[in-house]
Amino acid sequence: MKKTYLIIGLSMFLISAFCTSCFAGWIIYHKPAFRGRIIDAETKKPIEGAVVVAKYYKYPIISGPGGGSASIMHIKEALTDKNGEFLIPSYTTVIQPLSIEDQATFIIYKPGYGRFPYQRVSPPKPMSSPAIERFFWKESFGKQGEIILSFGPLKKGYGTYGVVELPPLKNRKERLRAVPSPPTDKIKDTPFLYKAINEEYKGFGLKPSGR
Repeated sequence: MKKTYLIIGLSMFLISAFCTSCFAGWIIYHKPAFRGRIIDAETKKPIEGAVVVAKYYKYPIISGPGGGSASIMHIKEALTDKNGEFLIPSYTTVIQPLSIEDQATFIIYKPGYGRFPYQRVSPPKPMSSPAIERFFWKESFGKQGEIILSFGPLKKGYGTYGVVELPPLKNRKERLRAVPSPPTDKIKDTPFLYKAINEEYKGFGLKPSGR
């Protein structure tokens, strides 16, 4: 009888531990620090004052008949320094048990240059969102060689992790086309990005964006 109770007790403990571990995996959201360097694709000189926006996404585990879609749960901004470098600290928080962690995506913008990710010269294209997130991991910054472009099937290119080359733009049409859409319509969410966008609009005699 004692042996039976012991087996039942051990089974209950293992089930409890397993479920607790799974539950923690659902509610803990963590992304590592991101680091990068933004340079002019023609001169290879650093671009100072470029705005870097990291958008942190979550995805619903349970959704309606049409399926769920990822949504932004947090946003962080940074500006590149005189060396063209930026650092965004790691981010850890708690999310709803019915949501899971999704990838982080990025906007990089400096008036007069093509924006990241769509108008970049490097890293190589095409590149999946999970691969772009990995590209900016602080621990990989500066490593040269093969760069993962996508997972499953695995595709690789060549370059330097964290280093982004943006092309200088030549005319009004190109510059306005490069202006990104902010992740929200509230200036307080991404003040650096709105400032850069509105300075560009003002230079061309256009109305400012945001509220």
